[in-house]
Amino acid sequence: MKLTVQVKLLPPPVQTAALEETLHACNEAATWVSSVAFEKDIKRNFALREHTYTAVKDRWGLGAQPAQHVIKKTCDA
Repeated sequence: MKLTVQVKLLPPPVQTAALEETLHACNEAATWVSSVAFEKDIKRNFALREHTYTAVKDRWGLGAQPAQHVIKKTCDA
């Protein structure tokens, strides 16, 4: 039997601001990654990572996991 629970997160204002900044950075990075994929006609995840991973981490200050998720989600879209 599975139990599903709905939880509402109520972070303090400092954490809320940090989450919003991260979300905006991820969205901007995804837009840039999409343009690179289109320009270079890259459709595969790992090929796109070769061209964008370091720039996403450096330019938007994202960690390894968010950077890889941005690239994967963009490639999947």
